[in-house]
Amino acid sequence: MAAAAAVQQEETPLSRRNHPCWTGTPEVYFHKQIDNSRLRKVEDPNRGREMRQFGIALGCLFLLVMTFAWQHFAAIEYGYKIEALKSQRDSLVEMNRALSLEEASLRDPERIDRIARELGLQSPQAGQVMRMDTALPQGSSSVVASLTPVSVVSLR
Repeated sequence: MAAAAAVQQEETPLSRRNHPCWTGTPEVYFHKQIDNSRLRKVEDPNRGREMRQFGIALGCLFLLVMTFAWQHFAAIEYGYKIEALKSQRDSLVEMNRALSLEEASLRDPERIDRIARELGLQSPQAGQVMRMDTALPQGSSSVVASLTPVSVVSLR
């Protein structure tokens, strides 16, 4: 260990001799107190006009982008509404078909006759049935309503 310490002591002074203490020119900084409290910024009219124009241009760009986004999202929303209405229409068409089949089965004359006989009803005699759709007055094509005269009595 003593030999290693001696080698270190010999290398240290040599390494200092090969490298000088100052490398390049020394920089010296002086502290100087600067007082900017009396300075006033002068308003530049050109800068104000440029900033106003920039603000207006930015506002127009913002409105343009928002209009585009609104149209885009409205189109997407209308697409979803159209698809929902198409599916609703398809389900209503299917329901209408099922109801038409049910109506046809309920209007079956054989079924009606069978149920009537189970309830103890008899077939009508001649002259007992009067069809409403064929009983129209002479000389007119259709009758909506008839009006009877009303007498009005005033108490005055």
